[in-house]
Order: sequence, then structure tokens, then C-alpha cells
Amino acid sequence: MSKIINGTRVLISEARLSYANVWDAKSINGSDPKYSVSLIIDKGDKEAMKVINEAIDLAIKEGVGKFGGKMPNKGALKLPLRDGDVEKEDEAYENAFFMNANSKIAPQIVDSKRHAITDQSEVYSGCYASVTVSFYAFNVNGNRGVACSLGNIMKL
Repeated sequence: MSKIINGTRVLISEARLSYANVWDAKSINGSDPKYSVSLIIDKGDKEAMKVINEAIDLAIKEGVGKFGGKMPNKGALKLPLRDGDVEKEDEAYENAFFMNANSKIAPQIVDSKRHAITDQSEVYSGCYASVTVSFYAFNVNGNRGVACSLGNIMKL
């Protein structure tokens, strides 16, 4: 059951992991190394869509100071939830939305009984997991929007 944990922090009850760099932080184009994953969420998961959109809306409201003190038009912002049917030519993203989440801090990775997983072969791109994410507003070098930070991962 996807739910809002606290404000802009959300538990996504089921997502397929893609481009899962959750064991080792990686640098992209010389940036600070980060742990990252693309979360693929079935379009039929209305509950997840509802809580994700509520958290994004709250992140925009809480981040109004980053937008010059005015509530921006949501359509003019870069948003983390994207349509796999439109943006990806990959069958794993068909009939799904996706979000990219990252963090400088390693996620805790556990099994369904909440025991730590240390075998890196157990959590990989393609497996399903419950994932916590947090949303926050940004305004950097003319890019404005809401980003998604990676929390913890529970393999399903």
C-alpha cells in the first residue's frame, strides 16, 4: 500500500528497479558520486500515483521560496514522474510511469522480513521492491522543478 510517510516522503509499495546503482555510488559527467535507480510504476497503480502527486504538489508549495516567492505553474516545472510510453523505447517501461531517484547516502536494502541484504546479486535491475523517496523543489541555473531523492529499498 503506497502512502505518504511524512509530507514529501513517500513509500511506493511496488516498483520495478531499473538502472539500479544502489550498491556503489557512481559519478555522472564528473558530478559527485550518487546511488541511483529508475523506479518503474505500473500506470494501473492509482494509489501510488495519488500519493506521489500529492507529495510533488507539497514539495512545490514548500519550495515556493526557490521559485521567487510565487507559486509556479506546475506545467512549467521539471517533474520527476514521467510517462514511460512517451519517453522510453523499452518494453519494461510500457504502460508505466517512471521516476529517477538518487542520493549521496547509501540506501538501506532489506528483504521482506526486514533483514539486511548484503549479497549484491539479490537486488538488481528488473527486480521488484518497495522504495521510500522524498521530493524537493530545486531552482539551479535556470532549471526549475521537483526532484526525487532515494531512501530505502525492500526487495519484494
